[in-house]
Amino acid sequence: MEISQFFTKEERERIETIQHEIFALAADVIHEGDEAKIKKYLVQAAEQGVLQRDAFGLNPIVKDAETALIVGEEIGLSRGSVLSVLLNSIVKSGATSLDDIRRDFGDEVAHILHGLMRIREVYAKSATVGSENFRSLLVTFAEDMRVILIMIANRVCVMRQIKDTTNIEAQRKVSMEAAYLYAPLAHKLGLYKLKSELEDLSLKYLEHDAYYHIKEKLNETKRSRDAYIERFLKPLDEKLKAAGLHYHMKGRTKSIHSIWQKMQKQHVDVDGVYDLFAIRIILDSVPEREKMECWQVFSIITDMYQSNPKRMRDWLSVPKSNGYESLHITVLGPEQKWVEVQIRTERMDDIAEHGLAAHWRYKGVKSGQSGIEEWLAGVRSALETNDDAQLMDQFRLDLREDEVFVFTPKGDIFKLPMGATVLDFAYHIHSKVGNQCVGARIGGKNVTIRQKLQSGDQVEILTNSNQTPKQDWLNIVTTTRARAKVRQSLKEMESRQALLAKEELERKMKNKKLDYEEPVLMHTMTKLGYKIVTDFYAAIADGKLDMNAVLEAYAQQQRSDHGEIEKTIPATSADQFVMNDGEGIVNSKSSNSKLGDVLVIDQNLKGLDFQMARCCQPVYGDEVFGFVTSGGGIKIHREDCPNAPQLRQRFGYRIVKAKWAGKRGSQYAITLRVIGNDDIGIINNITNIISKEEKILLRSISIDSHDGLFNGTLTVMLDDTSRLQQLIKKLKTVKGVKNVSRS
Repeated sequence: MEISQFFTKEERERIETIQHEIFALAADVIHEGDEAKIKKYLVQAAEQGVLQRDAFGLNPIVKDAETALIVGEEIGLSRGSVLSVLLNSIVKSGATSLDDIRRDFGDEVAHILHGLMRIREVYAKSATVGSENFRSLLVTFAEDMRVILIMIANRVCVMRQIKDTTNIEAQRKVSMEAAYLYAPLAHKLGLYKLKSELEDLSLKYLEHDAYYHIKEKLNETKRSRDAYIERFLKPLDEKLKAAGLHYHMKGRTKSIHSIWQKMQKQHVDVDGVYDLFAIRIILDSVPEREKMECWQVFSIITDMYQSNPKRMRDWLSVPKSNGYESLHITVLGPEQKWVEVQIRTERMDDIAEHGLAAHWRYKGVKSGQSGIEEWLAGVRSALETNDDAQLMDQFRLDLREDEVFVFTPKGDIFKLPMGATVLDFAYHIHSKVGNQCVGARIGGKNVTIRQKLQSGDQVEILTNSNQTPKQDWLNIVTTTRARAKVRQSLKEMESRQALLAKEELERKMKNKKLDYEEPVLMHTMTKLGYKIVTDFYAAIADGKLDMNAVLEAYAQQQRSDHGEIEKTIPATSADQFVMNDGEGIVNSKSSNSKLGDVLVIDQNLKGLDFQMARCCQPVYGDEVFGFVTSGGGIKIHREDCPNAPQLRQRFGYRIVKAKWAGKRGSQYAITLRVIGNDDIGIINNITNIISKEEKILLRSISIDSHDGLFNGTLTVMLDDTSRLQQLIKKLKTVKGVKNVSRS
């Protein structure tokens, strides 16, 4: 295949333009011959015919080039990252190997491409970031920060180009991921410009009407808004020039997503959002005069306009963990309108626009990476646990939450997410301090481990060597790091206690002259209601199981098994199901499972905590899915459940495919809504039909009559959808009944 057969004329022209811009942008770091080698690989891939367009019909090479431009121009990454992106689809297609890339471009490029390959493996399973996929994403992210930045750039590139796609389902999926994962990641890493763009585009695709409503309102008021900004800035400009400051000013309208959030929070229309724009004053200052000149501007503005102290944000004295530095104030401008003003320097503005990557250009001033490294350390620590759903929930909270700044008695400052508790802070200092924490002293007062921290608190952690972590501590801590440490400590304690219980059991067996036999003990354990060995020994250690009762049961089992041990098939239990395939699909590990990619609901399903959801009351035969609850159980919902869209959007990683396989001999409660004329005898006719139906029981009936119409709610017990459909059909034939529907 020739290149001309895969690329349209417009695509060829676009890719040549982009590559020229990229190599000009990175001329100081691109090695001689890099451009020629990349073109050689591109031609090779095209001739092999292995390049494929994506679900939106986008050309992979053009998409890589667009992404590389974002990586180099808008994020500021250098050679390794830019070349990795340009070669991404060529390696993905199999046209070349990582060894060839390592030989021609070096280890750095091959390393980044390996990280991108791992991400692709995750997305090959599913476009939805499920729990196991999410874990894989985090592992890769935590290994190399550049992979995160490239993935964010790639998502921005895709979001820019899919506005006219006909693949609406794929558009919604990538938009939800942009909103729930990539925008918060961009925010965490200080990429505010890209974060705003991702949020706006996701809103555009997910809430089309709301997006264009706000956009039209902003266009209508643009002229008056620009005139107001000019009136606000003119006298301020004169004062700043008189002070001898070097700067430039600009007014910017807040992002559509930001305005939409305010509308949702304040329950108002666009006209009711008072701070639609912000003024930015950017100083040209030398490093040693940055803070002084920023505060000088603050003084000049607050002398001219009344400030709102509740809306002041000082990120000069204590920058955000992602390195963001700025001074935000809100003042009452002309015509009694509140105006937000952001004061920063050119260096600070560059960091605000380009995020983490910009710190590398200012290494001599402030690296600002310590906060990010702490956050990544927390991610790595949390990955040691196996609770994927909890990890995902908490990770998203860590991304979105604001920060509080607290001090130790010595004056050291620490940053934690908003809502962090004393116990979170204790674990932030050290695992041992967290494990032995009994409270704290804040402002001279003793407080409990549950106390939430406020910015400015001086916190002295109180410890006791006899203190040990408790299970309910998981409800007290809020950070990923602390939660992971508590779980780890609880597991270690449980293992130690179980080991001691096992040793004691074996010793008492020896005293009673009972031979230790593993199969007999397993049978005894099962009969006592335990499927997991550690749970069994933990129950003995906690005193839930009496040691003598266990020994007696063991001796009895040993006598019954002395001849031939009965071969039993252990019940399928919750631990035999694992989240997989990127959609939170439940797989059975048992080899005789015929439907390995779904949760099979039949009479053999025992030991798994599941129940039918009350909101939609599924019946055998309905199209259903499972939802993993926070307690670890599973609720079965109908596919058309009213809550299904919200569950899929917010908790896609907890969705479990489910399928019926044979009737379970159970009856299910179904609620029917009947609407009809309020005629004499209609209720009797309805109840007579139900009473004559075989295997259908009427459990309750509620009637509300108004203006000649009755609205009845019937709860019936039946065993499958076919019987339900027959009942609905018969009820509709009753004279006076206008409609029968399932709730």
